[in-house]
Amino acid sequence: MALFQRDPWIIDVFRTYSGDFHLYVRGRALEDQPLKLYEQQTFYQTLRNTWRAFKTDEIRRVPVRLTLPNGNFFEAITDSEGYFLFDIQTKTDLQEIADEEGYVPITISFDEKNSAFAKAKSEQRISINKFTGETLVPPSTTAYGVISDIDDTIMKTGVTSFLKLRVAFNTFFKNFDQRSPFKDAASFYQLLHRGPSGKDQNPMFYLSNSPWNLYRYLEKFVDFHGFPKGPILLRDFPTPWDRTPKKKRPHKEHELINILKHYPDQQFILIGDAGEHDTTYYTNAATEYPERVKAIYIRAVNHSKKMAAIKEMADAFEICPVLLVKESSEAIKHARGMGWIV
Repeated sequence: MALFQRDPWIIDVFRTYSGDFHLYVRGRALEDQPLKLYEQQTFYQTLRNTWRAFKTDEIRRVPVRLTLPNGNFFEAITDSEGYFLFDIQTKTDLQEIADEEGYVPITISFDEKNSAFAKAKSEQRISINKFTGETLVPPSTTAYGVISDIDDTIMKTGVTSFLKLRVAFNTFFKNFDQRSPFKDAASFYQLLHRGPSGKDQNPMFYLSNSPWNLYRYLEKFVDFHGFPKGPILLRDFPTPWDRTPKKKRPHKEHELINILKHYPDQQFILIGDAGEHDTTYYTNAATEYPERVKAIYIRAVNHSKKMAAIKEMADAFEICPVLLVKESSEAIKHARGMGWIV
């Protein structure tokens, strides 16, 4: 009979970012077993995890509840793909309940009064109904924020490879502890996180065009390789029958602008690579918010045509420095010279 048991209900809570009186929390409700990602997995275990990450059974149109440490709670409903979003104003000053790093612990649960929940519970598919997560509320003392791309910026991915075959191989057949970060990238990001005083808690944000299915994988990569903790902002791959309105901007640019709007008094350092459209997104943002971007660092790639176009764009841009760097050490030297890191 065990062969016919259905997967339990779970809630995947993504690490997100919020404001002093503004909750902005994402997650997804699924019928699945939690992924088991650990170091030194076998090839079979890695392949199995990748398969399970993409083979999802969404829990659609069910209410979920977010509870803060002070007991205040808010409700939302999952969409057709099982995703939910809390984008609401609060009466609670979230900074007052954040930890030293600026993170507020949150709990997400299913509405126990819902008929679908009651049915799942009767089928013994619910053993727990308390899923924890956290949302970043940057301290008011931060010197600046950092918004960074992931693929080919901190993690060697192969975006410019032929038909992106290297991207597919790395994603599906390599575990997070086998993926290679760029030399000194983690050290550079830690310096930025600590800021000019060496003790700052500057907020870090990571962007990627990867689907939310890879969230846990990328979170493990960031933590394992010593990068500062921060929200990881991915995207939902639409299906052919998905009627969700398309965003006016590409995903990464949309998230970038959303962060800038979310923290109107914060300046940012932007980091990307020359393999895709990071330079365009970042210079567009700096043009739209000219007082908000301190500098743009773009990691060079082995693609002569793209590099020539990026260099021309960087040389012509006057709002803030746009630096093409081959190694993180070059960015460290520049940031230290500007007094942004110690």
